[in-house]
Amino acid sequence: MVNNWLNYLQFSSIPPRCVLCGGAGEPALDLCNGCRGDLICIANPCVQCGLPLQGEEPMRCGKCLKYPPYFDRVISSYLYQEPFSTLIQALKFNARLQCSRVISQLMVDQIAHAVEPLPELLIPVPLHVARTRERGFNQALELARDLSRQLKINLDFKSCQRLQQTKAQSGLDAAQRIANLRNAFSLKNPLTARHVAIVDDVMTTGSTVNALARVLKASGVECVEVWAAARTV
Repeated sequence: MVNNWLNYLQFSSIPPRCVLCGGAGEPALDLCNGCRGDLICIANPCVQCGLPLQGEEPMRCGKCLKYPPYFDRVISSYLYQEPFSTLIQALKFNARLQCSRVISQLMVDQIAHAVEPLPELLIPVPLHVARTRERGFNQALELARDLSRQLKINLDFKSCQRLQQTKAQSGLDAAQRIANLRNAFSLKNPLTARHVAIVDDVMTTGSTVNALARVLKASGVECVEVWAAARTV
């Protein structure tokens, strides 16, 4: 109720403005109907990793069947292509934090229809302290904060830590990504939640979230979902 009232006050005093084209936004969303229609949705994702598949029948992709990941499923509605990639890059590299509210609202619209029951806890993919200091913020944490507030799910950004300042995953192939993340994460505090969701901005090969899911499963978490704003092909 409080969040709805705050949103009303915000958008009644400052009309929504599309963060992509600058035109009038949709009600209570800084994105216009035209730009939202240009976002490319994932029609038939793998039921575990979210990779776009051909056909219409729900199924696991060949990779998940051959090499089952530690996470149980991925919720990611959009392809990491223009114009969604512009939203992510504006948040991640230009610190346009208003894009986090837009992205998280798009995620909520999908999660509300796809996830039942909701997890007990949200865990943003942690950045190494040096990377956080360099960038000034963690984009996954910004998304998780918005999701936590809108969905009323507890947020934990302190229990999990990134031990190593790994190389940027972009530019690495699948094998290099796995090696780059070996022993990258640990838990500082034990978790009591048995159903958690990892929050991240973009999922590529899934190596990062899989490494984190492995640590969570080893600690006793029974179900690990991944909520990614976008998915690469």
